[in-house]
Amino acid sequence: MEYQKRQLDEIFDLTAIRIIVDSIRDCYAVLGTVHTKWKPIPGRFKDYIAMPKPNRYQSLHTTVLAESGNPFEIQIRTADMHQIAEYGIAAHWKYKEGIQVDEEEVKLAWIRQTLEWQQDLNDPKEFMETLKLDLFSNQVFVFTPKGDVIELPAGSTPLDFAFKIHTAVGAKCVGAKVNGKMVPIDYVLKNGEIVDIVTSQNSRGPSIDWLKIAKTNSARTKIKQWLKRENKSQSADKGKEMLEKAAKRKGYDLQLVLKNQYVGRAAKALNYSSADDLYTAISYGGPLMNRVLLMCAGYYHEEKQADLKRQEKQEETIRTVERKKREHTKGVTVKGVGDLLIRFAKCCNPVPGDDIIGYTTKGRGVSVHRKDCINILSMPEHERMRLIDVEWDLSDEDMYYDAEISLLAEDRKGLFADVSKVCEEMDINITGVNAKTDKDGITTMTLTISISNTAHIIKILNRFSQIRNVVDVYRTHT
Repeated sequence: MEYQKRQLDEIFDLTAIRIIVDSIRDCYAVLGTVHTKWKPIPGRFKDYIAMPKPNRYQSLHTTVLAESGNPFEIQIRTADMHQIAEYGIAAHWKYKEGIQVDEEEVKLAWIRQTLEWQQDLNDPKEFMETLKLDLFSNQVFVFTPKGDVIELPAGSTPLDFAFKIHTAVGAKCVGAKVNGKMVPIDYVLKNGEIVDIVTSQNSRGPSIDWLKIAKTNSARTKIKQWLKRENKSQSADKGKEMLEKAAKRKGYDLQLVLKNQYVGRAAKALNYSSADDLYTAISYGGPLMNRVLLMCAGYYHEEKQADLKRQEKQEETIRTVERKKREHTKGVTVKGVGDLLIRFAKCCNPVPGDDIIGYTTKGRGVSVHRKDCINILSMPEHERMRLIDVEWDLSDEDMYYDAEISLLAEDRKGLFADVSKVCEEMDINITGVNAKTDKDGITTMTLTISISNTAHIIKILNRFSQIRNVVDVYRTHT
């Protein structure tokens, strides 16, 4: 009475009866019988079967008035419920599984029972609830809005609850509702409370202060992991900014010198797993920044020199081809006639290995055609008198001739780049190109290239046919 601050007339369970039955159905049947025989006191009925306590305690409690007018409490439960109530859930499992309980456990159970008897005169129901909760004094049991039970260490906060639900929920936590009321994230949770975490996509995420608020190792570990990732990202951004400022001070063009491929190449050379790791290391200061800057500048100049060499080689090839083209008197001879102006017809672009014929023009020398040229085949009879026999002069193996190739392919990104790459690999000079794509997605690409003979063009056709998505490739006959 003194401990609970109650008067004698407020004590309803000086006398208590416990009824053990076989099933839950019997519990409620006995309850109905009790309420039929004795008048129940309003507000004193508790259904812990339908709503168990966090520590799994189940029982029906009711207080009734005896014929004498004195109140007494009745507890109704099954044998299994009684086992859990008296000895805890672990002892219940041992009992159900037939495991022998040792002497020390029996003594402990006896002490618990003795404590209950000693407190019979001081609200035994309240004492038992306190005692059982004390068995879980290092834990709290709270509920999600859907009714799921979440077990946490005593002193836990909404942060611990949020990270227990999911890391993403914890990271976006900005507060919580406990039993419908807003509370801060450092609120200490109590047994039986319903916790609803409030999140925001605009949340900046965990801060270092959260480590002081979170009580569970799990939540603290997740917060540390998040902070580590965030700090790494921030450090990488800082390192990248430092490198860019240093490049500007030296007058470098950032778009040219600090390309991602150069920074990635430097990271690999310095044994960093990624460019971000390299940026993070730069953010710590030291000589690394200047070293990386010099490496990237070196990569840029290497590529620039390589481009210049490729350009010079291409220009030299063009000059060679043009020089050979200007030597019209070489490569073809007119039978029985010398010192004539020779030019190759653009309509069919003959090359060594083709069957050729000459056409005597008016004032422009001899035009050399392929014998299967459409202009020769369709020539009027009176014009055919101008045709003369010509033959290839193969004494100069360095002669180059224009040839036209048509390539059909399913249109895709990078198609022309692949064609250009093949030309570069085979040292082919492209003097003209035309491409169009039809409504079915088929691209027709016509290339004018410089070749030495028909054998050369066959190799080129075979190589072009190996390009991905190429449907057909052939020499154009006009």
